[in-house]
Amino acid sequence: MAGKKKKVALILAILFGVAGIDSLYLGYTKRALIKFVTAGLFGVWWIYDIWMIASNKMTDADGGDLI
Repeated sequence: MAGKKKKVALILAILFGVAGIDSLYLGYTKRALIKFVTAGLFGVWWIYDIWMIASNKMTDADGGDLI
């Protein structure tokens, strides 16, 4: 199966990352719930995820590379 799209993940992280929508897209359900309840871990996790996606260090929940 092909990996998730990096551009989509990055846009979701920037716009809706505080609510965990980017994590849901990538398949990280528990992470998404934590981000939603804590507002992106008070913004820290939100910025971290944007950085990880933009620098090609994030994978989807199945370990697939973002394409």
